[in-house]
Amino acid sequence: MTETKDDSRDTDPVDADIEKKPQAPADSALPEWLVSLPEKLVPFAALARLDRPIGTWLVILPTLASFAYTRISTGFYWTDIWWQLLFAIGAIVMRGAACTWNDITDRDFDAKVERTACRPLPSGQVSLRDAYIFLGVQLVIGFLAWLCLPLDAKIVALLAIPLIGAYPFMKRITWWPQAWLGATINWGALVAAATAMHVSFGTLILFFGFAAWTIAYDTIYAIQDEEDDALIGVKSTARLMGERVILGAFSFFLIAAACFAVAAAGTGATRIGALTVIAFLVHAIWQVHTLDRDKGTALKVFRSNAWAGLILVAGFTVAAAL
Repeated sequence: MTETKDDSRDTDPVDADIEKKPQAPADSALPEWLVSLPEKLVPFAALARLDRPIGTWLVILPTLASFAYTRISTGFYWTDIWWQLLFAIGAIVMRGAACTWNDITDRDFDAKVERTACRPLPSGQVSLRDAYIFLGVQLVIGFLAWLCLPLDAKIVALLAIPLIGAYPFMKRITWWPQAWLGATINWGALVAAATAMHVSFGTLILFFGFAAWTIAYDTIYAIQDEEDDALIGVKSTARLMGERVILGAFSFFLIAAACFAVAAAGTGATRIGALTVIAFLVHAIWQVHTLDRDKGTALKVFRSNAWAGLILVAGFTVAAAL
């Protein structure tokens, strides 16, 4: 009788363990940190984008800038430390929840794109059921933070829910999903204003400036996905603008700067506001100049917008402190 060789015995146990170990998505900014976490936590940290902190910065920085802007007329209070801590917690948790929801709705699209195919859901590291449970946990933490807000801020915060829920579907129905993202990701600026005092006309101008800034930097981010987006039918401002994408992004940087200048002038912070806007524009010029030389730097340029946000926070904070 001929013996049949059992190939399963030749598998090295160490190799098997390596195969089972969760991998970091290709677009992870901190892949080594991510895979150093306990195995069970790796895919959930990736779902919440904890390995890509730039998104959290782009949520919290407009919130802090708006809060400082609102305090220009009154100065800061010791209790503001508590509010700013609360904003930080809310930014981390709600950004994570929004990303989890985005991955749930985009799991089929993500599986077709090389950059996102290793994300937890399309790669099978997390089941759809567990993703929904994780989403619920994050929302509960966000709810606890929401309970600590003043009544006006609570109402303003609730108005963001439809924006967050609808955002993942915008890339399917409009060429301007970046505009929807601009309203969604910067809603914290309105919540911060309502917490500090009230949502003034100047705060609304500031909010529109943040939205224009988001269109600019997210258009830059979308450059890296233009080919894949075209293949799977996902729309974006980068695809819409085509060869004029760099000029288009810079146009929205200019709109943002104009809004920031008008908002600053409305509070009397003319000199500091002017310096802040000039610094913001210098950074924007560096971004488009870098892109013009090499579009392959899109991700690097996109991430640099954390510095643009810090410029705004610093400018309005100095104005409020003085």
